Amino acid sequence: MENLLSALKISVPDKIFIKDPETSVLGKKIIEQGIQLIDEIGFEAFTFKKLGAKISSNESSIYRYFESKHKLLLYLSSWYWAWIEYQLVIETFSISNADEKLEKAIDVVTRNVKEDDNFLHINKPLLYNIIINESSKSFLTKEVDLDNKKGYFEVYKRVITRISNIILEVNKKYPFALSLASTIVIGSLHQHFLKSHFPLITNYKTSETPTNFFIHLVKATIK
Repeated sequence: MENLLSALKISVPDKIFIKDPETSVLGKKIIEQGIQLIDEIGFEAFTFKKLGAKISSNESSIYRYFESKHKLLLYLSSWYWAWIEYQLVIETFSISNADEKLEKAIDVVTRNVKEDDNFLHINKPLLYNIIINESSKSFLTKEVDLDNKKGYFEVYKRVITRISNIILEVNKKYPFALSLASTIVIGSLHQHFLKSHFPLITNYKTSETPTNFFIHLVKATIK
């Protein structure tokens, strides 16, 4: 899978950015250092001025790629879900047993994220921290419906749909596949958030993942 991923380009909806950051050294630096800075100080405190100082570049140079920090967060979120989608496709493609395929799909979207040798300018564990802690700020806005119409969340919705389709392979009569799929994805992020910030209200600690919980929940729900 890693060899295949290294040959692929993660596609993000092109309306999110002004200039594709993957096409230049500066663009990749904006993404790399932007991830580090958001993870370090949080999205609310993050500004393009601070990022410009971090990368030793004018603030105006960042605006050539993204019109706002909100668009940068949308880009990072879309990149992450596109990366997850590739893993979903590749890791479930050769599994013929529907139950095993569903377990693998749940594993892909609930497991801890580790660094690898692909897309080296993107620190995946730090990006995952941002997805857990900050990504909801990309859609919990007054403009969410307009952003949705513009296609900013297409990759995220595709991930939900793929998992929903796998649920229906196990039980084609289950009437709430989309709701269950979105619960797995959103619920997993919430459990990872809880174990870092409110450990007394989750059964998962430190490096543990909620994978087994969601496998148990889904199987008990759709049987």
